[in-house]
Amino acid sequence: MATTSYGVNANEAVKLWSRKLMREALKQTWASKFMGKDSNSLCQVQDDTQKGPGDRIRTILRMQLAGTGIQGDGTLEGNEEQLVTHTDNLLIDQLRHAVRSGGKMTEQRIPFSVREEARMGLQDWWADRFDSWFMNQISGNSAQTDTRYTGNNAATAPTASNVIFANGHAVESTLTATASAIFSLSLIDEAALKARTLSPIIRPINTEAGQHYVMFITPEQHYDLRRDTNTLQWGDIQKAAMQGGQISKNPIFTGALGMYNGVILHEAFRLPRISTGGASTTGRAVLCGAQAAMFAFGRGFSKDRMDWNEEMFDYGNQLGVSAGCIAGLKKTVYNSNDFATVTVSAAHSAAAESANGR
Repeated sequence: MATTSYGVNANEAVKLWSRKLMREALKQTWASKFMGKDSNSLCQVQDDTQKGPGDRIRTILRMQLAGTGIQGDGTLEGNEEQLVTHTDNLLIDQLRHAVRSGGKMTEQRIPFSVREEARMGLQDWWADRFDSWFMNQISGNSAQTDTRYTGNNAATAPTASNVIFANGHAVESTLTATASAIFSLSLIDEAALKARTLSPIIRPINTEAGQHYVMFITPEQHYDLRRDTNTLQWGDIQKAAMQGGQISKNPIFTGALGMYNGVILHEAFRLPRISTGGASTTGRAVLCGAQAAMFAFGRGFSKDRMDWNEEMFDYGNQLGVSAGCIAGLKKTVYNSNDFATVTVSAAHSAAAESANGR
């Protein structure tokens, strides 16, 4: 009887597994639902480095013209306005990880395929890494200095004009778990107002249900928001808005906690926590508009493909599996200012810290 099989590193198998690995890894991430190729995406996928050589993409922002213009028969010549542009650089680099079996005897003792489990383990690892890239970048987690966790680009701290601290505090380190300093709807209002009045304004994301911002909050901030019993609080969000996915097929609604003041809320446990002494921590939530971040791949890589390699070691006794990708992710920063993010720092209540075992 004739059978069809593919051995280690067969071309067909490598291509199949590289596609499957990337697709499944991205499917597991929070970040993937906010990615798209057009300028209306929260995280815009740039393709320049997929088409040719290079380790960076330089993006250009043209500022809006601000001149008053010339009325009537006034002379326009000599009163022209100069175009003002700013640039940002997105770097890409290679990141790889691998799994290696202990040998054929080790594989004999276990009831599963090392090859398959290696693929699933690497898939989970990449999903976690992509989400870490995304959250560390958009929140400006400069405390994380290892670029393997920040999208192969250094994470830059939020700019002063794009930062809100609960209860009028000036820095995160002074926030404590008092009722006035924990996360609340008023902070969402404040962030939305800042986004709409900054210069340039933070452009919301267009959906079939209207224009919206997206805000990521820590699980502890979600806990505090749900327990707030003041007038017009969590119950009012649910009555007046939506529960993830019911009003729109747009992926930015999928899994959402709710919507308030045009802001879609998502819980994100990878957002940074900042220790403020004792048992208290501060969470850094972040409101995002269109083009808040950029993502790019190198040649031969995409949202559908990464490197997949298998090698035999010790005279064919040990199987090694590696998965790699050339890519980069960063938040957009023009003229030393965050382009489409507003961070909101609020302390976690003692009850929230107790609930999560801290």
